[in-house]
Amino acid sequence: MQASEAFSSSYAQARDKFLQAAHQAGLTPISYRHPLPGRDGEALAIDMALDGTAGADKLLIVSSGCHGVEGFCGSGVQVHALRDEVFRTQCAARGVAVLYLHALNPYGFSHIRRFTHENADLNRNFQDFSKPLPKNPAYRQLHPLLLPETWPPTVANYLALGWHAARHGVRSVQTAVSGGQYEFAEGLFFGGTAPTWSNITLRRILREHAARARRLAWIDLHTGLGARGACERGFAGKAGDSAALERSRRWWGGAGATPVTLLGGSASVSAPLTGLMWGAAYDECPQAEITAIGMEFGTVPLLKVLQALRAEQWLTNHPQADAGLAARIKQNLLDAFYVDSADWREKILSQARQAMLQAFAD
Repeated sequence: MQASEAFSSSYAQARDKFLQAAHQAGLTPISYRHPLPGRDGEALAIDMALDGTAGADKLLIVSSGCHGVEGFCGSGVQVHALRDEVFRTQCAARGVAVLYLHALNPYGFSHIRRFTHENADLNRNFQDFSKPLPKNPAYRQLHPLLLPETWPPTVANYLALGWHAARHGVRSVQTAVSGGQYEFAEGLFFGGTAPTWSNITLRRILREHAARARRLAWIDLHTGLGARGACERGFAGKAGDSAALERSRRWWGGAGATPVTLLGGSASVSAPLTGLMWGAAYDECPQAEITAIGMEFGTVPLLKVLQALRAEQWLTNHPQADAGLAARIKQNLLDAFYVDSADWREKILSQARQAMLQAFAD
């Protein structure tokens, strides 16, 4: 299929394309309904499709929409893969079953948000909430500047943030803002105070559909960091799992591929993070050897992404804002996480397909 045909302009359209592609591939998707409606009143769900034998020894998970609006990219990759007969045939020949998880955060996908209906960043929400949560004093200092009373911000606000970045460095600001915080429920990158609906539902899916895999590979699809169309392949295993890191670098970092990085390390476009989603695989699938990466596709410059996130969070906190301003804020957020151009989409599909074929390289 043409690259443009796999991608969608709304969550409802993306969900319909995914379900149609699954049915056309002869699969029987399973839907886990979200309790709230979508932006246009549509039903929301995490939709799952298994391509291959249930209980297969080797299972590849391909997931999209952990960060809501990033699902516009990930959904296109999944739809394209379901219609890629060469890819499907090669997986079957190697005894690899593929488990597609479409829209892990369907609320954010539909409502053009990065965060869940609980205003939580799903990829900061996988904490042991019975224990003290991480502190982020650097975010606490920036919080009033990041989310001012009015939008657009005043010149004084811009100058104050610019001064802070000049003094501490852009990387320091990125770490403070995006690393995860558990103090301000109305703030950016809030990790929550309890497991979100998506957290609970993902764990259920893993228990129900990945509990017999002996070898489990996971590719989670993200956007918003890095140069336009470039891709970072970031190791998504447990800290200290050196065998998994070596496997990920052997599978996904070979000749002609981008080296697999340590997320948050000096070579990564990501800041150090806490409460990451991939830990759920270790919790729910203890029988499996786990090898995982997050694929981060670049869109627009970092400061533009952060500005779009600030604006959208301000809008969430001010739901009575002018309709014209609200529409512009939502469009700017979408533009920050999805580049609506043929060349960008083709780069994403090519790189994602390569990575999916490289899973279980030995």
